[in-house]
Amino acid sequence: MSDRSLGPGPGSPAVTSLVRLRHDTAKPLYQQLEEQLRALIEDGTVAGGTTLPAERPFAEALGVSRTTVQRCYDSLRRQHYLTAHGRHGFIVAAGRTRLSPGMDRLKGFTEEMQELGRVPSTRIVERRVVQDRSIASLFGLPSTAPFLKLVRIRCGDGMPLSREVAWYDLTAVPALAEGDLGGSVYAFLGAHGAALVRCRQTIEAATPDAEECAVFGFTQPLPCLLIKRQSYARDDRMIEYVEGLFRGDAYAYRLDLKA
Repeated sequence: MSDRSLGPGPGSPAVTSLVRLRHDTAKPLYQQLEEQLRALIEDGTVAGGTTLPAERPFAEALGVSRTTVQRCYDSLRRQHYLTAHGRHGFIVAAGRTRLSPGMDRLKGFTEEMQELGRVPSTRIVERRVVQDRSIASLFGLPSTAPFLKLVRIRCGDGMPLSREVAWYDLTAVPALAEGDLGGSVYAFLGAHGAALVRCRQTIEAATPDAEECAVFGFTQPLPCLLIKRQSYARDDRMIEYVEGLFRGDAYAYRLDLKA
């Protein structure tokens, strides 16, 4: 079987020409193959819908055992990168290209997904008015100040990408308590005279807990990005504090820096 039959499609490089397995390292061959195939899928080199070959011919083309390819495929299937296609091999799942949003300006999840060509959707898990001493201190407000606590699962093309826990100052935007927040909260704020104009944001590495693994469909904890953001209106009043856990296998934030 030639390399051409193992390729991702006309005009695309053959998968076997992109894989480089090393025999002079302690890392198992199946793990090397898994990491390289996952990277090729995430950066779009191997596109969603591509049919990968069956285990035996792929193993022969790579010069490895069938067990090596089998273990690699099984792992990628459990992580939802591949779907079984019978004796014809495996198909690369759609929507697994790693998202690379820019961080050049303040924008909400809905706008970000639209810019990336994804269809945004939201599932509200929790919505209630609360008083929280520690959150109030972040806003510089009295401990009795009311906040809207909003827990949402944010999806792109139907895939859960983040679990967000957000608090909003109801003394600044009382309409949030009963408003329709199924779409963009940022658009809602703008329509009620509290458009957000700047934010302070940090990004940390984080490990998802059992509940978050269930949201993302992880069979085991995988690295995630924890993004904490404090957002302000034009009068420099803090309106929002949000902690969003983003799946690390789908996100790679991009920064454009100038000298």
